[in-house]
Amino acid sequence: MKLRTIVVGVAVCLFSLTLCFADNAMMGTWKLNEAKSKIPAGAPKSVTVTYEAAGDSIKSTIDGVDGKGNPTHTEWTGKFDGKDYPVTGDPNQGTRSVKAINDHKFAVDVKKDGKVIMSGHVEIAADGKSRTVTLHGTDAMGKKVESKAFYDKQ
Repeated sequence: MKLRTIVVGVAVCLFSLTLCFADNAMMGTWKLNEAKSKIPAGAPKSVTVTYEAAGDSIKSTIDGVDGKGNPTHTEWTGKFDGKDYPVTGDPNQGTRSVKAINDHKFAVDVKKDGKVIMSGHVEIAADGKSRTVTLHGTDAMGKKVESKAFYDKQ
């Protein structure tokens, strides 16, 4: 009887977790729409961004190019709770925090050595087929940058 209760409890938790991530509009793969985007010349670009479940967290994998056109690959695993989680693959970033404002809007802060270097928001269209990422901050050289990137869901 105890074993059955435990198994049913775990199954319900896993099912609930699956539903939670399935309802998250951010989940899936997003591809940069360069024609619509306003990214400064020489600035890095996130070409493909993928969000997937990783246990009770979310893993973000970003493939892009740096300011010189060299390929980049970064990963972040965390929750959309506004807390800092480490970024791997980019020496210019230490942590990233994402906080859900509502079902389709998220606030983002990128930090290096505890200092916010980029902040902005991600907004997903009502139909869930596109998203806009608006960021402002300073680049690795200390220069102020602003960008507005448009992505299409794949």
